[in-house]
Amino acid sequence: MTAPPAPVLVACAHGTRNPTGRRLIAELALAARALRPGLVTTAAFVDVQPPTVVDVVAGLAAEGRPAVVVPLLLSGGYHVHVDIAGAVAAHASAVAARPLGPDPRLAEVLHARLVEAGADPADPATAVVLAAAGSSDARSVADVDRTAALLQESWAGPVTTGYGSAAQPPVPDAVAAARERGARRVVIASYLLAPGHFHDKLTGAGADVVTAPLLPDERIAAVLLDRYDAVLGAEFPGR
Repeated sequence: MTAPPAPVLVACAHGTRNPTGRRLIAELALAARALRPGLVTTAAFVDVQPPTVVDVVAGLAAEGRPAVVVPLLLSGGYHVHVDIAGAVAAHASAVAARPLGPDPRLAEVLHARLVEAGADPADPATAVVLAAAGSSDARSVADVDRTAALLQESWAGPVTTGYGSAAQPPVPDAVAAARERGARRVVIASYLLAPGHFHDKLTGAGADVVTAPLLPDERIAAVLLDRYDAVLGAEFPGR
């Protein structure tokens, strides 16, 4: 017997108007496909740009094609627990994976971006503010805190968190607090996948340096495939 085809990997991002951000998100899905020849992938979004995750999942279900929606999001907030969860709940053939973060490989990419920006991981006077988009969902805040703890394992100076919206403290306040605690240098680690609205705001937050976002990096494509595989083994045995 021929095994049934693997479910479609629906790479679901937030969405952005930034053309570089759009390109990098598209390239992430292509990188996953390159690592897994034959895997069918498609894109969906929860905000800003089409197609919506609701429409993509419904379209695949109408074609009789099972789907695994992998959130291209770094923590579990409203978009994961409401938007994406609602999109798959309406169709028995669709399931959602967990978001990309937290994951030790993302902390490795953050560390690499900091070093690329000229920050010294061995300097106890260099403080890092991990800057995330932000969410009012406590689960999202906990995920970002976990990422900060993972990064702290390889960083001599203090690593704290700051947010672009919804959660506390705002990034400028986190930068100011790091200086008040005696940091000689404060570096913002952009905990964002790609350029866009939130990353643009970081340059005015008062830090000495702001790192580039996480993409492009093949480790993130590997995390994406791991999220897909975890659901595949649990929800689609035999595929």
